[in-house]
Amino acid sequence: MLSIGEFSKICGVTTKTLRYYAEIGLMNPDEIHPENGYRYYSIKQLKKMLFINRLKSYHFSLDEIKAMLEREEDQSEEKLVTVLLRKQREMYEKRNALDYTIKQLNHDLLKMEKGIPMMAYLDNIEVQLVETQPIHILSLRQVMTSDDYATGYRKYFRKLYERIATEKLTLLGTPITIYHSPEFNPAGNDTEFALPVAEAVTGTRDLPGGLCAKSVCKGPYSELTSVYARLREWVEKEGYELVRSPYEVYVTEPDHASVPEELVTEVYFPVRKK
Repeated sequence: MLSIGEFSKICGVTTKTLRYYAEIGLMNPDEIHPENGYRYYSIKQLKKMLFINRLKSYHFSLDEIKAMLEREEDQSEEKLVTVLLRKQREMYEKRNALDYTIKQLNHDLLKMEKGIPMMAYLDNIEVQLVETQPIHILSLRQVMTSDDYATGYRKYFRKLYERIATEKLTLLGTPITIYHSPEFNPAGNDTEFALPVAEAVTGTRDLPGGLCAKSVCKGPYSELTSVYARLREWVEKEGYELVRSPYEVYVTEPDHASVPEELVTEVYFPVRKK
């Protein structure tokens, strides 16, 4: 048996952390002395601790690691590979986003050195007034928290694609997201995921056509707030008002872009003249 101190030293984890892991049920000592309360760990627990450390280094949360350990008995290597691949994809996306942010920062610095205001780029976001046609969509509506947005898009669009494949429906376009909440709420936003289809089946409806202020976002989704701000400014300036929820059309789907700069997203504000 290993004392908590020796176990701590071998695994590179503080005794305070080990006590916390025991408190949350992630890693319990193999034995606790009944008289003095000293904690002891078995040799076989070294492997488990190193496994936890490895998953932490891959940016898994403690809750995620705990869930994986609780399913350890039926956790095959194949399932573990699937989880690791998902995490790998998330990390690549974060790395690409950071690379883009650094590139954007360098671009802003170069502009400012030339006397160009940092926010001047907003004036270069083009807005068009377009007449859209009704779109028949298969949709799924969900209240999404801020954390859900990071992973939820793939999850819900995957469900829609699976239904299209199962029911042999005819796909007519790229994914659409419609935002129904009147304001942003980190605790939950009313979001509708949709795919254009030909058939009228349960779960389909018409997305009305009509007059829209339209802009195109070329780059990562973090740029969408600038596009929304420019569209709202244009709507107000030109004497229009919003009549329905804004929506986005993903001309380039996330899985089809190797870097954020390749993403193309159309943003539509349904409007009418005041």
